[in-house]
Amino acid sequence: MGIFERYLSVWVAISIAAGVALGVVYPPLFEAIAKLEVAHVNVVVAVFIWVMIYPMMVQVDFSTIKEVGKNPQGLVLTLVVNWLIKPFSMAA
Repeated sequence: MGIFERYLSVWVAISIAAGVALGVVYPPLFEAIAKLEVAHVNVVVAVFIWVMIYPMMVQVDFSTIKEVGKNPQGLVLTLVVNWLIKPFSMAA
């Protein structure tokens, strides 16, 4: 593991602290960022989520997708958790 992966929780904590501090020091910047919405989705948040997920997407071996049906337990478990359990646990 590289230094970034090894200390990921530290970087996250530093980022959260920096964001809170910047929000306290210069609120107009974050008010402007909050107004950047399309269909009730914050554009900045959407871009950063895409930046976070994209590296995982490019590592997917698409040639193995056709073999998903041969061993469906993982797929079924993922679908059940994401569509039947999580929405209701989040709502609760």
